[in-house]
Amino acid sequence: MDIQLFIPCYIDQLYPETGFNTIKVLEKAGCNVHYNPEQTCCGQPAFNSGYWNEAGSLAEKFLTDFNADMPVVAPSGSCTSFVIHHYHKLLSEKPELLAKHAQLKSSVFELSDFLVNVMKVEKLGAKFPHKVTFHDSCSALREYGIKDEPRKLLAQVEGLQLIEMEECDTCCGFGGTFAVKNAAISVAMAEKKVQNALATGVEYIISTEASCLMNINGYCAKNKLNIKGVHLADILASGL
Repeated sequence: MDIQLFIPCYIDQLYPETGFNTIKVLEKAGCNVHYNPEQTCCGQPAFNSGYWNEAGSLAEKFLTDFNADMPVVAPSGSCTSFVIHHYHKLLSEKPELLAKHAQLKSSVFELSDFLVNVMKVEKLGAKFPHKVTFHDSCSALREYGIKDEPRKLLAQVEGLQLIEMEECDTCCGFGGTFAVKNAAISVAMAEKKVQNALATGVEYIISTEASCLMNINGYCAKNKLNIKGVHLADILASGL
């Protein structure tokens, strides 16, 4: 299957290896991956900070960079849910773009959803002999709607043991600019998340969201904790 790959800005700028691993995983699943180098941010950071005009420009660009002819797949439930559920707010006075968005939004998928529910693939041949736990991102869980899909994929990784932590679905404290504007609260939330993970005895915290992992890993690094956040795509690409 031919697909278009959308790489969120957090991954492009901070975790490029996750982007390459996403390609590896999609190709292993039988996809022919198309990447448009002109793509940029989906506009979510600007939108959440109140800069709707700037976010609207990015939404318009997204609709130029991608089309409904083939699925658009991204390693982020947050970015994909933003494109699907919020672009109409930014394009309300542009009927032609609204029509284009209406066509495109049903073709936009988060990686684990696409693999499990579209490609019908759960076992990719990955190997990761470690104990892990899973962090459900707020946007991925509550807005995009993935819960079982990442876990089904992790269950098929050779050697991996998934141990659920308490409050796996509570916020890690990132929330975009929330982590900057409300640093003390953000740190307390990250601490709670990491302590719940440590209580399980695992070595890694897995998530579908690079932004959450950035916040979690920042807390772990600052406090010299022997646990690390890793993106789902990186786990699925292990050993391929």
